[in-house]
Amino acid sequence: MKMSTSICKDLKTIPPFYDEAIKMKTCSKCCVLETQDSIQFDAKGVCNVCKQVEVKKNTVDWVGRRKMLDEFIAHYRGKYQYDCIIPFSGGKDSTYTVWYLVEVCKLKPLVVSFNHGFFRPQHLENRNRTLNKLGVDFLTFLPSWKIRRELMLESFRRKGDFCWHCHSGCYVYPVQLAVKFHVPLIFWGQPDAEYGSYGYTYEEIQEVDERQFNRFINLGITAEDMVGMLPEWITMSDLAPFQYPDRDTLRALKVRSVHLGSFIPWDPRAMAQTIHKELGWKFDKVEGIPEEYGWEKVECMFTGIRDYLKYIKRGFGRTRHLVSIDIREGRKNREEALSLIEKYDGKRPASLDLFLKLLDITEEEFVSIAISHCVAPYKHDTSKTVKGEPLWDHDQWLDLLGMRE
Repeated sequence: MKMSTSICKDLKTIPPFYDEAIKMKTCSKCCVLETQDSIQFDAKGVCNVCKQVEVKKNTVDWVGRRKMLDEFIAHYRGKYQYDCIIPFSGGKDSTYTVWYLVEVCKLKPLVVSFNHGFFRPQHLENRNRTLNKLGVDFLTFLPSWKIRRELMLESFRRKGDFCWHCHSGCYVYPVQLAVKFHVPLIFWGQPDAEYGSYGYTYEEIQEVDERQFNRFINLGITAEDMVGMLPEWITMSDLAPFQYPDRDTLRALKVRSVHLGSFIPWDPRAMAQTIHKELGWKFDKVEGIPEEYGWEKVECMFTGIRDYLKYIKRGFGRTRHLVSIDIREGRKNREEALSLIEKYDGKRPASLDLFLKLLDITEEEFVSIAISHCVAPYKHDTSKTVKGEPLWDHDQWLDLLGMRE
């Protein structure tokens, strides 16, 4: 329930979770705003993500969960060409997942990656180093740029999010390969209860299935829906890489698709340090966030644009998300967190120039579309836009994208 300024004044006292400066509710413990998807606050102003993390810390029997993981793995080990399939972006979470399942659990996985087309140079080095050190089999898929471009434009206009092809492909590709190779076990990384509040909790072993996919992964647009929105030259066969396998096929194979983070406690900062030490995984700078978070979303050229879009639509960016995690883990106080938010959130990323050229749209079109997807009560003020600095590898992106003239 949203609380207007007038109501707050009528009550004579502003609740501790209402930020008068930005006219929005914020968690009284972390810094999450009311414009985040599916967020709820209790009577004390604490958000449901903070409460889930408390469940993780104080309620879950992690020793018992670890034994459950061993029993779960034993049911599949050595019975198929691969013990499991691991979706792999090469970022901190999926890299840790591969490392843990190979080095700690001694599994033989098929590691698979949907390539959205915008991987950064150091990410590619990290990915190749990880694969070589762990000695795993690896498959990757890059869909047609012509198809990706149309999907990016359509999903951006309809949903204010240009990453439909990435959201859908990253979730569909591993499941399609599970069917193709007859490997019924898929391991993802962090559980959704760690960062979000989509109805999944730490009290359960979350299954990644079609229900979750259609609930919040694909922006509410299936491949079948999308083909009717795109130019006529694009057919359903072109969108086959984004089509979730049918239920009968998955049931016949008895596919289980779970998060490693349902069985072991998830700590992104500590996990980043582990893969840095064990695999030589390197940190990197990312637009719009403090350098101390050099392990966060280092894979994609356009992470900064996604965060900028979120700021235009919802009034917060990735820094608010990251400092909220640190508050929950006792690593930062609220004053420190708010200072970083003010310094980093909301800057116009330098990568936007390349993005606009890639999609052949103007900045005015970009901002207009983004604002049309604003989430109340936030209202974006374009006059306060501050430009960010380009990243160190920005000049290399033209070559990676084949755009150097």
